[in-house]
Amino acid sequence: MREWTREERYQRYEDVSTEALIDLKSTVNQSPYRQTFHIQPETGLLNDPNGLIYANGTYHVSHQWFPLGAVHGLKYWYHYTSEDLVHFTPQGPILKPDTQYDSHGIYSGSAFLFDGQIYYMYTGNHRDEDWQRHASQMLAKVETDGTIHKFPKPVIAAPPEGYTQHFRDPKVFLHEDALYAVIGAQTVQEEGCLLLYRSEDAIHWTFKGQVETDLAQFGYMWECPDYFRVDGHDIIMFCPQGIDAEGEHFKNIYQSGYLMGQFDIENQVMQHGDFKELDAGFDFYAPQTFEGKEGQRILIGWMGLPDTQYPTDEEGWAHCLTIPRELSVENGILKQRPIQALQHLRTNEETALGYANKFQRQLHPYEGKQYEMLIDVLDNEATAIYFELRTSKTATTVIEYHTRTQEIVLDRSESGPLPQPVDGTRRTTRLITPLTQLQIFVDTSSIEIFCNDGERVLTSRIFPPEGATGIKASTESGQAYLKFTKYELKG
Repeated sequence: MREWTREERYQRYEDVSTEALIDLKSTVNQSPYRQTFHIQPETGLLNDPNGLIYANGTYHVSHQWFPLGAVHGLKYWYHYTSEDLVHFTPQGPILKPDTQYDSHGIYSGSAFLFDGQIYYMYTGNHRDEDWQRHASQMLAKVETDGTIHKFPKPVIAAPPEGYTQHFRDPKVFLHEDALYAVIGAQTVQEEGCLLLYRSEDAIHWTFKGQVETDLAQFGYMWECPDYFRVDGHDIIMFCPQGIDAEGEHFKNIYQSGYLMGQFDIENQVMQHGDFKELDAGFDFYAPQTFEGKEGQRILIGWMGLPDTQYPTDEEGWAHCLTIPRELSVENGILKQRPIQALQHLRTNEETALGYANKFQRQLHPYEGKQYEMLIDVLDNEATAIYFELRTSKTATTVIEYHTRTQEIVLDRSESGPLPQPVDGTRRTTRLITPLTQLQIFVDTSSIEIFCNDGERVLTSRIFPPEGATGIKASTESGQAYLKFTKYELKG
């Protein structure tokens, strides 16, 4: 794996020769792992989704971007527009590291409407001559002609006393005619937390205080916070770094999850239940939500993890965004469902109905690399059901359902090359109700599994060989009566 120098990581995209960029893009385009219906970087590294908003009939989606390779370096925001959150038009970099305060990176932030115009609040990173980080919260306004006007100085210049320079990722929201921003932070005791700010005009911000929760010593940093209200419940999302695994929970290097309850914004107090993971797969981080055209709450996440190397790194690119998911709370459960507009990608519907048993057999339709699969469990007398996707003689990705425990297991031990470092190849989650349906989105190098109409979700990158296209079902003992509905998906 190539070692990048600091100078290489922090060279500006604009200073690289046209020939070098063409060569890099050519290398990326030859990758056998390029996706077909997910947002992915044209070159280099994609990470956190940023600036998500629906305004004036158009969806706006950005992501952090280092253009020159599959490493974290000098970050830009790369921008897309869409009419439906299914088909995206790339608009190129929208925010660039070109001021004193964001000279070393445009880091995560959010979009909001104020006086009918779009604003972006984001973290600007600056490094001094001793390479010490200085984080501030910056503001940019989208003018009526589409140009971006950056405010000359930070609107929040530094963290308050008692907090370190790990101070980032502002999420702005409107509450009772005032703007609020929740920001990820770290105390000087190196404990993660969230800070709340308030503004009347989007420019002048007042520190309200640290958000009080029942979590104590829960990681050393809380990244990518979000606050929203859905179906009568307040939800605070964030990504805690540095918490230990608990059984099958919190198995990834860093976690993404939420607290659900009631948030007293005036007093910065969140009354909540347990912290719960948003996704039980291997590759999910830094989610951000926003309000869709119909007022629904939509989530998009980064399908990747920090401090992890992926098989595409040597091809000059890494990572993608998840498909958009609509959120709801039903019977106290936060559900995530693929947005309905994704059905516009469906072609070539095929169905199969039959029994799976311990003698593994192939049920039609049985091949594909980019598809949506609905598996309805009509009757289950098996102790366990095994579904194999992207399977061949040398590779397979396995989804297991264990009837007695109601556990879903995703096993990618034989899916192809694995991200490094590897900390286990099986992730397990327990369903609240017996399995009735799986809705699975498979792209060239990813899988997203929605269990029981969004009750649980498992998201992962997989890197199977070209010939791994099979789909199989079997059981441990007993039999299960299954209905398969498969759609090819065209991005």
